[in-house]
Amino acid sequence: MAFLQLTAAAAAAPGENPYGLLPALQQGGVIAWTVFVILVGMSIMSFYILFTKLMQQQKIISQGRKVRSSFWNSPNLRDASKKLDDKSAYRAIVDDALVAQDQHGKLTDPVDQHDWMANSLARSQGAIGNRLGEGLAFLATVGSTAPFIGLFGTVIGIYRALIKIGAAGQASIDAVAGPVGEALIMTALGLVVAVPAVLAYNWLIRRNKSIMEDLAAFTNDLHGYLMSNGAVKPVFASETRNATTAATTSRNASTTTAGNPGGRQPVRPGATQTGTEPSA
Repeated sequence: MAFLQLTAAAAAAPGENPYGLLPALQQGGVIAWTVFVILVGMSIMSFYILFTKLMQQQKIISQGRKVRSSFWNSPNLRDASKKLDDKSAYRAIVDDALVAQDQHGKLTDPVDQHDWMANSLARSQGAIGNRLGEGLAFLATVGSTAPFIGLFGTVIGIYRALIKIGAAGQASIDAVAGPVGEALIMTALGLVVAVPAVLAYNWLIRRNKSIMEDLAAFTNDLHGYLMSNGAVKPVFASETRNATTAATTSRNASTTTAGNPGGRQPVRPGATQTGTEPSA
């Protein structure tokens, strides 16, 4: 109540705009303040989820680069897992795979190892996907409901304007400016809260899809590695290009040497082996 009284005093101070945000909220009463607080809370939570999910996603993307650079160079899977962070998403998949491999031999009812390992890896990958999706439902809810919450404040403002018109007996600007201004402010607040939430939701969903594609590729490579006892390892595009370049260079060198024994350049007509022209 003290805050509302101070706000009203500030609104009534000479020389200040009587149709600003705080005066409009003060005139709207409890309903206007409730709608305003709900929209502000939605906005704060939306930006909190956005920044926390971006940090979480960036961490997994950085871990993926580390996997491509050093993970598959290890002699065995247990040594490779030690190169990853303890709370890494990739580390969780590797640990679950090792546990599943150890537990397969303890089964009393035989189950095909391929199916057992595939189900275990799929369950681990699904758990990571669920963690990445946490909070996105709130963004979708804010994006779909915030405009209607603002519209509710708009309806209340228009209703109050109509009451003032009826009480005054004429539609004067002084009578309806405050309620109509309040209604427009609520509409704008609803849109300001909803639009960033929708944009954040779509952006995070797209990044999650890219991350899950990388995790699926890693899971598939890990499955092949386990089923082949380490004989099958992924070959990345950079390694393929380097191998192709080296093979091409070696082939060109062999062709040059075969066509010119000793690796010497052929002698041009009219020139000696030293490259000088013969004297006349």
